[in-house]
Amino acid sequence: MSPEPDRASAIAGLMRAGRETSRLSMVFRYAVADRLGLTVSDLECLDFLADVGSATAGQVAERTNLTTGAVTSMLRRLQQAGYVTAERDPADRRRVIVTLRPERIAELEKPYERFAERAERLIEGYSVEALMLLVRHFEHMQAMYLDELEQLTATPAPPGVHPTSG
Repeated sequence: MSPEPDRASAIAGLMRAGRETSRLSMVFRYAVADRLGLTVSDLECLDFLADVGSATAGQVAERTNLTTGAVTSMLRRLQQAGYVTAERDPADRRRVIVTLRPERIAELEKPYERFAERAERLIEGYSVEALMLLVRHFEHMQAMYLDELEQLTATPAPPGVHPTSG
């Protein structure tokens, strides 16, 4: 029987598993977007709207880390495809309120159904304490991602690197 791994080895394994999970998550998102005839940015926008109901175009830009111009094009495309409605905010006519069309939600959820069922089975045996540990871990990771995104967008790219805008 092999001895329990030391802390450094366990941390290295966790970091490797996290990177691979992140990579596979991204690949999966691209495959889902492709299956639906969308871009990953389109899918991120629709997921955000499914969570919040309605949002301004500015909030969509912030959430997707896209420029306002890119968001305007994306929202026009999603509106023409029948995924969203976009209405002027009656309180501020300069703002546009974007809403996911409820009749399209099932279509967007379909590619995730099998994965969601498998995920439910995976965590069935987890204790409440283990689940709460995972929730805290993911919340801390989300905060770190937000901090890092803020740093990346606040500092100019190195010479010779030309960032894309989505």
